[in-house]
Amino acid sequence: MITLRSARGRLTLTVCCLAVLMVGLDSTALNVALPVMRRELGASIAGLQWVVDAYNLVVAALMLLAGSVGDRTGRRRTLRAGVAAFTVGSALCGLAPGLDTLIGSRVVQALGGAVIAPVSLSVITHTFPDKAERSRAIGMWSGTFGIGLAVGPLVGGVLVAAEGWRSIFWINVPVGLAVLALSARHLPESRTPTPRRTDAVGQLLVIALLGGLTYAVIEAPHRGWASPAVLACLTVAAASLTALIPYEHRRRDPLIELGFFRSAPFTGSVVISLAAFAALGGFLFLSTLYLQDVRGLSALSAGLWMLPMPVMTVLLAPVAGRLVARHGPRPPLVLAGLATVLSGLSFTVLHAGSSVALLLLAYALFGAGVGLVDVPATGLAVAGMPRARAGVASAISTASCRVGVSVGVAVMGAVLSAGLGHAPGTGDAAGFADATRPAWWIVTGCGAVVAILGVLVTGARARGTAPQEPGRAESAGPRESGVRAGSGASGGIPGNRLPNTSRRAGIETLHAAEENFLPPRDM
Repeated sequence: MITLRSARGRLTLTVCCLAVLMVGLDSTALNVALPVMRRELGASIAGLQWVVDAYNLVVAALMLLAGSVGDRTGRRRTLRAGVAAFTVGSALCGLAPGLDTLIGSRVVQALGGAVIAPVSLSVITHTFPDKAERSRAIGMWSGTFGIGLAVGPLVGGVLVAAEGWRSIFWINVPVGLAVLALSARHLPESRTPTPRRTDAVGQLLVIALLGGLTYAVIEAPHRGWASPAVLACLTVAAASLTALIPYEHRRRDPLIELGFFRSAPFTGSVVISLAAFAALGGFLFLSTLYLQDVRGLSALSAGLWMLPMPVMTVLLAPVAGRLVARHGPRPPLVLAGLATVLSGLSFTVLHAGSSVALLLLAYALFGAGVGLVDVPATGLAVAGMPRARAGVASAISTASCRVGVSVGVAVMGAVLSAGLGHAPGTGDAAGFADATRPAWWIVTGCGAVVAILGVLVTGARARGTAPQEPGRAESAGPRESGVRAGSGASGGIPGNRLPNTSRRAGIETLHAAEENFLPPRDM
């Protein structure tokens, strides 16, 4: 039996952690390099949006499929293929002679990025049979990914300052090669005897829907909403959505379980995730441009100034878990929404001469919002779901985070482009600050959506729409219901708590991750 104390167990965990560390670093380091890319490649705002969203779109579209591919073809083989694609894509990004080549290389990178997180988690869950060790391994894996996300802006700033923007991609190559070398000898192979059937048609419809909608939003500011290309993409997106809904209803193994949306908590979780991560995607995209083009900071200084955001995210994520355990999901969701609102409002009044204290406070508030939203949103997604379906529900909620990031970059970048008068650059500092103001109001609105839904979908009426597993709530004791004895957080207490959601949210999320190989809810 492989354990964390054995050499093979430690090497397996090391391989999986290195893989997600690489993805996490890349996700946030890129944003710091965007202003430098714009200047060196002569990119427009739309061009920068595509550098970010070419990756996000592919990952969002393929995330639900990636785990089932590993189940069918072998998790070790699939993970190695994903790491290879990410490594090759990173090298191609580093070599890209122009913007179009860079965007295409980001697509190659995303083919690997969509696989690495869910399949590496799947490898861990099938490598460690002991539940306690498996939980420890998942915790270390998740923590490594979080560290990558947190230090990404700082690492990106250091690399860009020292070697230029291409270095943020080249840094992935030695890490990827190390993962491939270690996995060739030390990673165990496993597959599911009866894997879930692949929904190829549903997958293609999702790709067409997301791709068509994103293209239209990004390109409309300079092509015009009435241009043939934009209208064609909007038509493709509408037709894909129209076809997807009845098709998924008929499927025995659908890509998206549409019946879940009859549950108000689940639907609320999806919308909250979309809003929160749309705010995050737009926030990172706009704020790095603000710091370097309005404040005139270097990439390294911008990374340092952004530190309050990841620090608050890391500090408050465990606090959110404790709040859910004691009081249910409503308090952390409302606090997350309010923090995002205050941060967005702070940025609406920022200009080139705004005080450093106000800016750092705005970053800290936004980081607090991100740190507080994830745990309760995941808990809402699985609230009341039978355990066998909780993983699928959480996977859809997780995928909606990546969709939200993509939509946020597309919408807020489009607002910025429109405000700048479709100019290829970002103009003077004052003009750029004015052009971003409507986008910051969108961030504020996203925070308001999180806070309002945090109240609406956690009430008694909303709880009644969640599908309950027969006999589960009634028969479960304190430990079975996920509530610690003496915690005062039993499912029967009225108010803002979902039935048995207190500690069960965390337990069910862990079971979902173990059984359905969910990726982390990342950038």
